[in-house]
Amino acid sequence: MTNTMTNYVLAWTDLAGAPRSSAVAYDKPSAQERRQELEEAGCSAVKIIETRPGHMPAATA
Repeated sequence: MTNTMTNYVLAWTDLAGAPRSSAVAYDKPSAQERRQELEEAGCSAVKIIETRPGHMPAATA
């Protein structure tokens, strides 16, 4: 049986219009909580991106 670990990172656009991405990976509930925090802070285009451990996508929001 193979157990595949899944992590999640966030990408968003900050208040100044600059694309940003998280420097850490989250489990799914933590990523959803962080997305809500970013949206409440006024950030836009907040996306949760599924990734594998050790792989971090570039900011593309």
